[in-house]
Amino acid sequence: MRRMQWLTGATTIQKKALLTTSLGWMLDSMDMMLFSLVLVELQRDLHMSASISGLLMSLTLVSAAIGGIFFGWFADKVGRTHALMVCMLIYSIFTACCGLVHSVPQLAVFRFLLGLGIGGEWAAGGALVAETWPDEHRGKAIGIAQASWALGYALGAAITALIMPHFGWRVVFFVGVLPALVTLWIRKSVGEPEIWKEKAATLPIRTMFHGKLGIATVVIASMNAASLFAWWGLFTWIPRFLSLPIAQGGRGLSIVQASSWTILMQIGTGAGYLSFGYLADSLGRKKTYIAFLLIAAVLVPIYAHAPGARSLLLLGPIVGFFGTGFFSGFSVIASEAFPTAIRGTAMGIVYNTGRFLGAAAPYIIGFITEKSGIVLALSSISIAFFVAALIATGLKETKSHALA
Repeated sequence: MRRMQWLTGATTIQKKALLTTSLGWMLDSMDMMLFSLVLVELQRDLHMSASISGLLMSLTLVSAAIGGIFFGWFADKVGRTHALMVCMLIYSIFTACCGLVHSVPQLAVFRFLLGLGIGGEWAAGGALVAETWPDEHRGKAIGIAQASWALGYALGAAITALIMPHFGWRVVFFVGVLPALVTLWIRKSVGEPEIWKEKAATLPIRTMFHGKLGIATVVIASMNAASLFAWWGLFTWIPRFLSLPIAQGGRGLSIVQASSWTILMQIGTGAGYLSFGYLADSLGRKKTYIAFLLIAAVLVPIYAHAPGARSLLLLGPIVGFFGTGFFSGFSVIASEAFPTAIRGTAMGIVYNTGRFLGAAAPYIIGFITEKSGIVLALSSISIAFFVAALIATGLKETKSHALA
C-alpha cells in the first residue's frame, strides 16, 4: 500500500487531471483499434488491396499529425482541458461516420477528419498531467495515463469480437461515438493547471528552434519518427498477420481469436507503460527509454517467425511490454524538455513531426507484404527500433527536472 501512497495521497486536482487524460487516451486508442480489427471485412466489402488499406491508415496518421500540431498550439492558447474536449468530439463523431460509408473515397474523408482529433489529444493530455504532477511522480503518473491506451486497445478488440460477428463492421464504428459523452464530465469537473494559468503565452514559438531547445527539438522529433514508424508498422499489421490465412503467410486465426490474442498483448502493453514510469522515476528517463527500444528490436523478428498460435500467445504480451511501453518515456521526456508557455505547441510539433514521417509505415509495410510476405515485412520493423535507440543516445537526462 505504501508503494501506491504517491497516488492515493495525490490532490483532487492531480487525480482529475490524470483521469481526464487517461479516459481521453483510452477512447482514442479504442477508436484506432476498431479500424485495424475490421480491416479484413472492410477490404472485402469495399474491394481494397493491402496497399490501399495501408494508405488509408497512413492518411489518418498524416491528418493526426496536422491535428496534433494545431491542437498543441490550441492547448497553449485556450487551455489543456478545452483542447481535449474538442479533440474527443471530433474523433468520436467521425469514427461513427465511418460506419456510413459505401466507397473508399468516403472512408478516406472520414478517416482524415477523425485523425485531426486523435492527433490533438496527445499533446494536450500529456501537458495536463505533466503540469499537475510533481517531478518525482511524473513518470509514474504518465505511465498510468499511457496504460489507459492499452486498455482502450483491449476495449476496441472486445467490442469488435462481441459486435462484428453479429451486426457487422458498420455497427462497430457506430460504437465509436460514445467518447463524446465523456466531454460532458470534463467540462463540468476539470480545470486548467495553475502553472499554465500563470505562464501561458509568454514565449514565442521560435524559442524551441534555437540553442539547447533547438537541439532537443531535433533529437526528440527524429527519435520519435523512428519509433513511431516501428510502432505503427508493427501494431497496425499485427491483427492482419494473425487473421491472414496460413497459405498467405499469416497465422489463420479467426476474428474472435485475433481479438483475444490482441487483448492479451495489451495486458503486456499496459504493464510496460506502468513499469516504464517506475523505472524512469528511479533509474532515469534516457537509459530506460533506450533499453525498451533495443529489446523491442530483438523481439519483433522472433514474434514474426513464431510458428503457431501458442507461441504468439506467449510472445504477444512481451512484445507489447517493450514495443509499446517506451511511449511513457516519450511523454515524460517531451513534457520536461520545454517550458510551460510553449509546452503544448512544442510537444505537438516534436510528436507530430515524427508522426508525419512515421505515417508512411502502414503503407510501406503493406507494400512489402504484397512483394515479399508479411513475415519479412514485420521483421524489417526491428531496424526502425534500432535507429530510434541510436538517436535517443543524444537525449539529455531530465530525471528530477522541475517544470519551468
